[in-house]
Amino acid sequence: MVFPSPNTALQVATAGEALMDMIQEADGRLRPCNGGAVYNLTRALGLQGVGTLYLNPLSKDRFGRGMAEAIHQAGVRLAQETPVHEPTSLAVVGIDEQGKASYSFYREGVADRQVNAVQMTAQCAEHASLSVVATGCLALVADDQDKYLPWLQAQRAAGRLVVVDANLRPAIVPDMALYQASVMAALGQAHIVKVSDDDLLTLGFTASDPLQGARDLLAQTPAEWLALTLGPKGAVLLHRDGHGWHGAEPVPVKVADTVGAGDCFLAGMLVALLQRPAMQHASKAVDVRLDDADVQHILGHAIASASLCVMETGCVPPSLGQVQDRVASASPVFRAL
Repeated sequence: MVFPSPNTALQVATAGEALMDMIQEADGRLRPCNGGAVYNLTRALGLQGVGTLYLNPLSKDRFGRGMAEAIHQAGVRLAQETPVHEPTSLAVVGIDEQGKASYSFYREGVADRQVNAVQMTAQCAEHASLSVVATGCLALVADDQDKYLPWLQAQRAAGRLVVVDANLRPAIVPDMALYQASVMAALGQAHIVKVSDDDLLTLGFTASDPLQGARDLLAQTPAEWLALTLGPKGAVLLHRDGHGWHGAEPVPVKVADTVGAGDCFLAGMLVALLQRPAMQHASKAVDVRLDDADVQHILGHAIASASLCVMETGCVPPSLGQVQDRVASASPVFRAL
């Protein structure tokens, strides 16, 4: 496989957790896989050729060294190349009969949490080519709000496109109301929000139709676009003016597990967004205007990226060529909303 060059002009900066997924096998053994939602997103972007800067440090332990090697192989640049002495975060991952993953986390005193807003803001300021920043999942817990929220505010003020993936993990928090408030504060800085149907319920948007819940959430943020993932039912890309598209695979895919599916979806979405002429020609990323053809291209690429991921065990992000081949051979079915 040919990996993208680490000298590719940086377009996206990512910040958030990097951890080892300890996936429970049928016989009870734990199989370690590189993981963490933002780490998965970062690798997936790099493997699809996007110049990506990862802001969180990695550990000098064995797991951290392996994660650093994998991220370099994906063509991603580390903002902090020197590893830290804190250990790598762990997540124990259980897989149910439908391949859906559940998580338990071990996150105290770990490497990827050794960040602060001032440092991350300065690291982004060093790269004038950055047009997009992305975060989500464990970066949105209330305990780390002082690290990530000021950074998001600074990136929005700097004119970069802010993308936040809610990707909630309720099992990790003792105070759900505080967690919900912290997530909503981060979404309040986003130009693009990504949520799943499960995320909507955890945030308290309990309309029987997830699409209505997504509209209700979008109305409570300044975001222009919201991506809603619906598992095997596909996904929706919704504009704040109410219009949007639903896309789904023409034939259900065989699911090995769902680990990293949402992360690969978001990566595919950002890759396709950066490909569009509207994004390339806009004076500022936040000024992008997308037409229906843009939306279908973006949504189709995102769905194909996620489908390729769920066909594999653990998070195995696809290459750009694999996604393009998937779109060509099994183009999603779209309908306007």
